[in-house]
Amino acid sequence: MSDLMNKIQSGAAIIDVRSPEEFNEEAYPNAVNIPVDQIQSRISEFGEKTKPIIVYCASGARSAYAARILKNAGYTDVVNAGGLFDMPGM
Repeated sequence: MSDLMNKIQSGAAIIDVRSPEEFNEEAYPNAVNIPVDQIQSRISEFGEKTKPIIVYCASGARSAYAARILKNAGYTDVVNAGGLFDMPGM
């Protein structure tokens, strides 16, 4: 089993950083939509800085930027999963 799937099954936060419109069209099960341009202003919603966080978008570009923001804010277990269809089971 992949490391990503292990993190998902162990309760990692799954964050979709696409727009609300994209999120409403299709999203990963149990994902929370926090658009990339809101990551900084909503940083308190991410909780414990050691909790695993998985971010994804459509292609991996926005999620890479979101992952950098989170890591710079002190989050220690952040994974850029790439695009929605890179997520396990999609």
